[in-house]
Amino acid sequence: MAYKPVVVVYDACVLYPFHLRNLLIQCGVDRLVDVRWTDAIHDEWIRNLAAHASNVPVERLTKTRDLMKQVLPAANVTSYEKYIPQLTLPDLDDCHILAAAIAGSATLIVTWNLADFPTEALVPYHVTALNPDDFLMDLYRMAPDAMIVAVANARKNLRKTAPNVAAFIDALERQKLTHFSVVLRRHSDEL
Repeated sequence: MAYKPVVVVYDACVLYPFHLRNLLIQCGVDRLVDVRWTDAIHDEWIRNLAAHASNVPVERLTKTRDLMKQVLPAANVTSYEKYIPQLTLPDLDDCHILAAAIAGSATLIVTWNLADFPTEALVPYHVTALNPDDFLMDLYRMAPDAMIVAVANARKNLRKTAPNVAAFIDALERQKLTHFSVVLRRHSDEL
């Protein structure tokens, strides 16, 4: 790898969708990024997913969280709360995400809620925010071969459902990875 992995905080909203979560975690496992999160971020995606997917037991989601923490043990940020009082964002409930980025030395927040992380609020902390589609496209541009390997690994993680390549790409596209899914279709024989 010719670049140092960017340190990135994953917002709860990008950990909520199954296929996207799987792919983002795989990017960390394969060292394309250095991932950060907090227990509060985990609590948020688990709480929201449990509330909207009654067929998914909370125990299964907490087991998933525990596996995520196991494969990326350095990702968990603590002692971030001290930064929260000095932060101002449009949604004050998101200040813990920026605080995690500051405490975890992250330069990027991956979120679907870009309006909640305006540039002018992030610049003083040398942090930017990207949506997952743009984030994955950037990773692909920086390390195309490694990114395709990470996507192939993410698909192989799905032993229970074992989707074929087309179904896997379609699932990612349904989770709003519109540009990245176009790239993956060009590489479908490698996935």
